[in-house]
Amino acid sequence: MLRVEGLSRRFGGVYAVREVSFHVEPGELRGIIGPNGAGKSTLFHVIAGHLRAHAGTIAVGQRRIDALRPEQRAALGVAIVYQGARIFRRMSVIENVMVGAHCKARHGFVEALLRLPRCRKEEARIQDRAERVLEQVGLVELRDRPADSLALGQQRSLQLARALVGDPSVLLLDEPASGLRAAERNQFARLVRGLGARGITVLLVEHDVALVTSLSDRITVLDLGRVIAEGPPAEIRRDPAVVAAYLGEASAS
Repeated sequence: MLRVEGLSRRFGGVYAVREVSFHVEPGELRGIIGPNGAGKSTLFHVIAGHLRAHAGTIAVGQRRIDALRPEQRAALGVAIVYQGARIFRRMSVIENVMVGAHCKARHGFVEALLRLPRCRKEEARIQDRAERVLEQVGLVELRDRPADSLALGQQRSLQLARALVGDPSVLLLDEPASGLRAAERNQFARLVRGLGARGITVLLVEHDVALVTSLSDRITVLDLGRVIAEGPPAEIRRDPAVVAAYLGEASAS
């Protein structure tokens, strides 16, 4: 579903991502780990199109996307959930979620301005889809609440719902559990675990190694912008290069 080949991104003369290659299968949950400064978030921003790659290719299915703008990648099914709880604070929960479907909307500005029939019909479909997604993440009863009234864990679920309403094929989760309490983290993990069963390919960047290993089918490890290991969680935990670069002896035991 996702193929990254020889991807590089530098800032000045310093490479944040250097010759990174990996393939992710449909419905796979791939963990991306590494120490601070390893290039994880930069890699996500390059895949999503918010940073330009200086070398390499990115493909979703059979379609290369590395020359496309972020909104074009989103229309092809690439969605990203950022670390911070980025919400539209003056909008309701369901309005926040509906924003996530804009990349798939077919009506134009004039149709929206004049409230033409196709626009109204499409908005009704988007609202129905948003309600179904809110039900899946456990927020449907809060649909009309102001988004900024939600607890942090609920805001993270709201972010996930906003990404899912666009029906993504590839979902990038950049430290989604950061700052969550244990109960909130467990609830979010259950939501993420169910995405693969729906055929969504997930890439997960997360500092919580225990969370990554419990969720991931395979893990790719970055260090100084390069891939130093890749494999199933149990194999990664025993890899000497990973232990030296990131986990530490105590975490790997």
